[in-house]
Amino acid sequence: MAARLLNGNAIRDQILSELRAEVAGMTAAGCRPGLAAVLAGQNPASEVYVRNKIKACESVGIYSEKITPPETVSTQQMLDLVSQLNARDEIDGILVQLPLPAQVDSKRVLLAVDPAKDVDGFHPFNIGLLVTQRPGLVACTPAGIMEILKRSHIPVSGRRAVVLGRSDIVGKPVAFLLLHENATVTICHSRTENLAAIAREADILIAAIGRPAMVTRDFIRPGATVIDVGTNRLDNAADVERIFAGMPSKIEQFREKGSLLVGDVHPVDVVETAGAYTPVPGGVGPLTISMLMANTVKAARLRRGGCGVLRP
Repeated sequence: MAARLLNGNAIRDQILSELRAEVAGMTAAGCRPGLAAVLAGQNPASEVYVRNKIKACESVGIYSEKITPPETVSTQQMLDLVSQLNARDEIDGILVQLPLPAQVDSKRVLLAVDPAKDVDGFHPFNIGLLVTQRPGLVACTPAGIMEILKRSHIPVSGRRAVVLGRSDIVGKPVAFLLLHENATVTICHSRTENLAAIAREADILIAAIGRPAMVTRDFIRPGATVIDVGTNRLDNAADVERIFAGMPSKIEQFREKGSLLVGDVHPVDVVETAGAYTPVPGGVGPLTISMLMANTVKAARLRRGGCGVLRP
């Protein structure tokens, strides 16, 4: 029996619909949420990401601004810009799109963002709030993973969860979110011994390691829920034919486009072994921007009084 597909696009649309109604109510109460996106230089991929984020703001009614410093911007100029945005009351969220130009000290700039407006959830202050289970802004991808589990009615409490990857952006925060929902959590990484055997113990397996199709059937306990965070672009025909040997439509798609996306989980093995799984594309990815919108709304509620009830 094939595994159940967890459709990230459908969950994203559900969340955005809920946010649309919420933002309409906040706007009527005089506190429309606002997001500022800072895009320095001319990185084509970053331009696409920011454009999609601004488009999402428009779709739910969030006020947005795109600020575009030149490629030559200095660290001090970026710090001055962030300081100005910190001081603006109508801006609830500040998004500094990475990578910044090479001469800019990215860490200094990100640390300068007011934690109350850190809608990416990367600031050490917000990480501290997450660890100690206090209200704050949580990194968007981990928050999206939890929404997938919750809205797909995947039990978490009492379950064994294994997280493959220990990044500050995904691995560590999702481990704490799972722990707070009473899962028993193991974090694995490049130095973990017997990696496949440990992964096979998981009821919920989160793959966030950045290696295409590394997680094969040997890593997956039959019937487990597998959340694939990886997004890897393949442009080598031999790799595509090896990984997608059981999916001729994907090989044909590669021949037409010249490249193909694959997650960290083997796409054939997961369908044949897991109980439920997120595909790539169309799984975790769509949730990231919707959770950015949710964080902007949450930031507005945490920052301003009289905006109604805070979303959980």
